[in-house]
Amino acid sequence: MIEPLDIAPLTATSTTLSPLLAVRNIEVVYDDVILVLRGLSLEVPKGAIVALLGANGAGKSTALKAISGLLKTEDGEVTRGEIVFDSERIDGIDPDKIVRRGIFQVMEGRRIVADMTSLENLKLGAFTRRDREVDADIEMVFSYFPRLKERTGLAGYLSGGEQQMLAIGRALMARPKMILMDEPSMGLSPLLVKEVFAIIKQINRDLGVTILLVEQNARAALSVASHGYIMEQGKVVLDGTADALRNNEDVKEFYLGGAGDQRKSFKNLKSFKRRKRWL
Repeated sequence: MIEPLDIAPLTATSTTLSPLLAVRNIEVVYDDVILVLRGLSLEVPKGAIVALLGANGAGKSTALKAISGLLKTEDGEVTRGEIVFDSERIDGIDPDKIVRRGIFQVMEGRRIVADMTSLENLKLGAFTRRDREVDADIEMVFSYFPRLKERTGLAGYLSGGEQQMLAIGRALMARPKMILMDEPSMGLSPLLVKEVFAIIKQINRDLGVTILLVEQNARAALSVASHGYIMEQGKVVLDGTADALRNNEDVKEFYLGGAGDQRKSFKNLKSFKRRKRWL
């Protein structure tokens, strides 16, 4: 079984002085010419769930790939700033070495291996390990996702929700210190979204795994996160505690489906952008 990490209570001091992950003023360029991230900075305390929010195209997935080292597979590069994980700089090193240091990314769209079984997918998640506790950890994953134990066929025949559960379970098999989750609610029904996010919160609480959560579903993300960052056009434009963001009138209007009881109209795009006071 994965042992729970020793996590001190989150305080303002621990959040400020000892983040597990610190992204400091990074710029990301694709194909040597396309600037995607422009001075992005954020911190993730040890043992926390932090949400990275924003509209499609804001640069959220690129931020995760910069952290996990996957930019190299898409002709992307961190050209400025630094990424520090567990007190060591990791920008520029290979993705497999980043996994071994304790970061595992759950990709957008699940990316499970469709022609393998659920069990084979879980064993694939443990490819960096050399210990003898893989079987025990598979049973641990099945305790969180009992449906996966019942599904003995190929993973490609699983439902969307089951594939998302499998992707999260595969990440747990690497025994990560931190999981990067990219749009776990994508393509799921509201009921399944609620179930998946409840399990994410339970995993964080039981195992102490730190989670950086990228989501367009701001309401679901802020229901489990302790802190959030909002991205626009490749940079962070607003951050705060989950409670503060939920109560922010601009966040309510543009990300939570309206401010108060008034229904907002965004037909005039120029007006929509102008009313975002952070732009």
